[in-house]
Amino acid sequence: MAVTCVLWWLAVCGGAVCGVGLAAVCLLAVVARRRAHAHAVSLQLAKLRATQPDLTVVGFFHPYCNAGGGGERVLWAAINALQERHPHVHCIVYTGDIDATEEAIVAQVKQRFGQVVDRKRTSFAFLQTREWVEAKYYPSFTMLRQSLGSLVLGWEALCSVQPDVFLDTMGYAFVLPMFRFLGGSKVGCYVHYPTVSTDMLRRVQTREASFNNAGDVSASTWKTSLKVFYYRAFALCYGLVGRAATVVLVNSSWTSGHIKELWGGVARIHTVFPPCDTTSLAELPLADRNNEIVSVAQFRPEKDHALQLKAIHRLLSDRGDLKETKLKLFLVGGCRNAGDEERVKELRALASKLNIEESVEFCLNVSYAELQRRLRLAKVGLHTMRDEHFGIGVVEFLAAGAVPVAHDSAGPKKDIVVPFRGQDTGFLATDEESYAAAIARILDLPGSQYHAMQVAGRESVRDRFSEESFKQQFAEKVASLI
Repeated sequence: MAVTCVLWWLAVCGGAVCGVGLAAVCLLAVVARRRAHAHAVSLQLAKLRATQPDLTVVGFFHPYCNAGGGGERVLWAAINALQERHPHVHCIVYTGDIDATEEAIVAQVKQRFGQVVDRKRTSFAFLQTREWVEAKYYPSFTMLRQSLGSLVLGWEALCSVQPDVFLDTMGYAFVLPMFRFLGGSKVGCYVHYPTVSTDMLRRVQTREASFNNAGDVSASTWKTSLKVFYYRAFALCYGLVGRAATVVLVNSSWTSGHIKELWGGVARIHTVFPPCDTTSLAELPLADRNNEIVSVAQFRPEKDHALQLKAIHRLLSDRGDLKETKLKLFLVGGCRNAGDEERVKELRALASKLNIEESVEFCLNVSYAELQRRLRLAKVGLHTMRDEHFGIGVVEFLAAGAVPVAHDSAGPKKDIVVPFRGQDTGFLATDEESYAAAIARILDLPGSQYHAMQVAGRESVRDRFSEESFKQQFAEKVASLI
């Protein structure tokens, strides 16, 4: 019996050792393959420089280039914009998507955005240290620790390929001085939202609980004081590193205001609205809408889907007649991980508690065709995120003909839901009462007035937020770096 146990123990340990050894060999093989890939890219660029003395290598720092979101639409449209205008430009994409091949990334760009990547003029530098910027590893002091982690990722990028021009398109401002002063690159960036803002600081100072200011912090005087000091110190550092960029592009008037305040140098900061799919959505019919409300947003805490459910509950409580019209809210959004799935579970429970289950439908991870169908049928587009830096979803509502009710703040308020040629294009709200009132107002509009708002909304966004408009402005603003 003892001999049997010893043999069993040796077999288990031997299997574990073999397993660890095999995993180590596989890991080393992956690292070696990636290093070989980086070396091949360097050789490719050396050959190109030999035949093209005026070659300009533009590096795009986008560690999540295969995510398929609005930020990635900006990345690929920006690359196409530069290559269309400058024949001597070769682009490098610094990415941490080591689980994807170049072919898979290019195919995803084509399928998701309808954009074609010029393989002869675009290369990839795969980075192994992306986990250093993963928020899940930093439950506390997340902004600071992620920013410091980005220095590790940035150093790997700089060591792999040194570009003539460096453009950060994901918001990792702390790598800007590295490429400018150590790499000797011309530096620019496209900012989707400030890492820290005066609005965030104000909410902490006033002890307002929110998704990024936990209740135990807002309820404590000393914790609030500590967090205010932390935010101010981080804002100072953020402002210093931001000054390393020669050209700064921002995605909205709201973002522009905060970046100008934090980074200074107003003349180098330009607002370039991100590209939106206004062309195909503008082809959807405006007529024959159902009594449907559509929300399009990932199930993240800052999107405040709970407010949407409360607004529908208030609307149906105040207007009993609407129950007979089979009014329904469709919550369309992506579930990225277990945290998102848990939020959906909590939202379903809230809908049940409010007794509005039959008036709410969750549409998770739907295809783009299904998204278009929901936008095509809806009368109202619902958006509830406070301080949304831009609001691509609101633009999509307007282009598709669903009259929006958006949060009365930031991008939607300043840039999107604005009158067009004297005609209102939508409504703004802040709480469940004002949201319910705005939705009821849209549903009660006479057909001719509703149609007039649809037409005005579509025309207000068709060209202003189109991909062609973005590409033209992007190329013009960064021309001084090329």
